[in-house]
Amino acid sequence: MALFEVEDLSCARGGVPVLEGVGFALAPGQVLVLRGPNGAGKTTLLRTLAGLQPPLTGRILPGPEVLAYGGHADGVKGALSVEENLTFWAGVFGTGSIAGALEAFDLKRLRGRAAQNLSAGQKRRLGLARMLLTGRPVWALDEPTVSLDAASVALFASALGRHLEGGGAALIATHIDLGFPAEVLDVSRFRAVAAPVDGLDGAFA
Repeated sequence: MALFEVEDLSCARGGVPVLEGVGFALAPGQVLVLRGPNGAGKTTLLRTLAGLQPPLTGRILPGPEVLAYGGHADGVKGALSVEENLTFWAGVFGTGSIAGALEAFDLKRLRGRAAQNLSAGQKRRLGLARMLLTGRPVWALDEPTVSLDAASVALFASALGRHLEGGGAALIATHIDLGFPAEVLDVSRFRAVAAPVDGLDGAFA
């Protein structure tokens, strides 16, 4: 039985149709990797699935409420400490202790540091740790390993592995091999007719 399913989905960027006829299903334990050139619509698709913008057509089943989205921004508040950021998100999602998230992404020694004083890689780890606090079965991640060194990529892969072993699934836009069996969805197959691509759009797609 699918955890998450998309049927005949069309979506737009800036009011211009980018993708049309997108369809796939995610089963427990499955990873689906989104591929395609810059501007193909990977970010647009993920944002639409997360409910951050409405689709033009199609169905998302059961809906965005089962999906946790991690985008290009790390989703952290700079004035708050690592611990305060995670505690905030645990409160939003009602998932309780942050101990597991601190441990999974090697953040315990940084728990009292303000997020604005973290390195780019540390901020990324903090943003990814937030995923563990959502309690949601489907992770939708946009280039999650940006700014991460090899050791931090390994931490992320371990956290993802535990999520999958627990019956979760993941939809990931990435160009690296995370070491998991994965199906690949080339979003350029669903290119909307006459959807323009330029350098600016490509930076956000």
